[in-house]
Amino acid sequence: MTSLDSPAQADADNTPASLTFSELGLNDAVLKSLKDIGYETPSAIQAATIPALLEGRDVVGLAQTGTGKTAAFALPILSRIDVHQKTPQALVLAPTRELALQVCEAFESYASHTRGVHVLPVYGGQGYGVQLSALRRGVHVVVGTPGRIMDHLQKGTLDLTELKYLVLDEADEMLKMGFAEDVETILADTPDTKQVALFSATMPTSIRRISKKYLNDPEEITVKTKTTTSVNITQRYLIVSYAQKVDALTRILEVENFEAMIIFVRTKNETETLAEKLRARGYSAQPINGDIAQAQRERTVNQLKAGKLDILVATDVAARGLDVERISHVVNFDIPTDTESYVHRIGRTGRAGRSGDAISFITPRERYLLGQIEKATRQPLTQMQLPSVDDVNSTRLSRFDDAISTALAQTDKIAQFRDIIDHYVRHHDVPEADVAAALAIVSQGETPLLLDPRDERPVREERRSFDRDDRGGRGGRDRDDRGRGSDRSDRFGGGDRPERRSRPGDKQMASYRLAVGRRHKVEPRQIVGALANEGGLSRGDFGAIEIRPDFSLVELPADLPADTLDRLQATRISGKLIEIRPDRGRPSRSSDAGDGDDRGYKKPRHKKQW
Repeated sequence: MTSLDSPAQADADNTPASLTFSELGLNDAVLKSLKDIGYETPSAIQAATIPALLEGRDVVGLAQTGTGKTAAFALPILSRIDVHQKTPQALVLAPTRELALQVCEAFESYASHTRGVHVLPVYGGQGYGVQLSALRRGVHVVVGTPGRIMDHLQKGTLDLTELKYLVLDEADEMLKMGFAEDVETILADTPDTKQVALFSATMPTSIRRISKKYLNDPEEITVKTKTTTSVNITQRYLIVSYAQKVDALTRILEVENFEAMIIFVRTKNETETLAEKLRARGYSAQPINGDIAQAQRERTVNQLKAGKLDILVATDVAARGLDVERISHVVNFDIPTDTESYVHRIGRTGRAGRSGDAISFITPRERYLLGQIEKATRQPLTQMQLPSVDDVNSTRLSRFDDAISTALAQTDKIAQFRDIIDHYVRHHDVPEADVAAALAIVSQGETPLLLDPRDERPVREERRSFDRDDRGGRGGRDRDDRGRGSDRSDRFGGGDRPERRSRPGDKQMASYRLAVGRRHKVEPRQIVGALANEGGLSRGDFGAIEIRPDFSLVELPADLPADTLDRLQATRISGKLIEIRPDRGRPSRSSDAGDGDDRGYKKPRHKKQW
């Protein structure tokens, strides 16, 4: 037996190659489901965790995303579930609704041969009616986000008095997003006899404190990884100007042999815009962001899984938790500004031993981000060149050849059309080769089969002029990669309405006040995480964030819907309600307000531009 002070190490390199799931102690129904799915050999985290959980031990599992954590806790829970008990026996807490849905789908897949098991996803954005009806009928496993679980507990609609198993999935993410108090409340208000499994990619002080306080002599299982990104993923980057991105993406789509792809952008608006541009170029693409209704999001993901959709244009929050086997490529159309987001993004491909490709667009001014990513992941990214006109034409000709070969294989139709061609040749005295060429012209429609070599020239000119006028130029403000000026005013004006600022070519922004500040040990990332998850916002919806001693100011879209603000009212960061409201520009009364401007407003000491 090991404890947190003496962790058990589960090294992927030391997992016996011959070990099978049948040797781990799982019941026959679960093993039959795994056989149907095609699982044969457990991953390192599964091999080390499943026996411990089946023995009734509390577990702390440290492993990166994509290592098989879901099966590590779902399989032992299903092997011990009592289908006759109608109140929830297992509760899984996840940081986002996307991850909650993914975990729920995994449970249902693993329970395909366990008759009578009911699994319920519980998350914000879904109507309470569906959840309440399911709870009344009886469920065995509840998978949800902390905020919505707390809502049900406060309303008395979720009975956890007979809970046997509690799982914290991606616990470090939940704490970063401001759910610490909710998680601790749930842990404290559920039966002391429950078995707890905590899974996290890292072990910060806050996670270790929760482990020692709420887990009973837990066994810590660590999966050692040499890098934070999967070795199955080929990582490349392309130096490209902002204005050149769409054309560069189009050429990459032409030459890359991809099955399905996720393209990441920074803002909700960009998901819509880029998806529309791709559809205009003949690609089946759809956006996915926090503004899209959950039912539509689920339909879009199902289309991607079924092969009816090939490209998903997504924001970070909207794509978190997606696990679609068809995804062979991830493209960072907008490179993320933090390495953690990069790892999560490219982790959508190359999962469960599959190979994948990740391509990142980097503007010349973003080269420093490339170095940060390589340092953090301990893996070099390979520079790629923009596919040339010759590359595109070669790919098109190859596909045209394949189409001809496929058609030639349809012998019955070939005989029919051969008679038609012979008739034309006899009556018009035209060589058969010319007739074939004419049919090729008809088949290509308005889009030329081959690109004009002269199309290469504007790309080269763009590269030469980029340092002078990319997104702002010498004559204007130096803009960041969202198109906003970096010389934002530090002042938040008064009046009856929040002061609005416009982003060049983007939405109006307004200042909002949150009742948490430095003395609550709040950081900008916690504000972004909490508001993004509860309000369905993306990183691109955030402007400047100022952390004051007793409160914070954050720039958000000025046209935030009333229901979004209502949802955010109940959000907590560092255990305190944020009480978000439009900022009216009241003077700061803090003791260090002496260095303010001529209106009495204190200049921020901690300001971060997102």
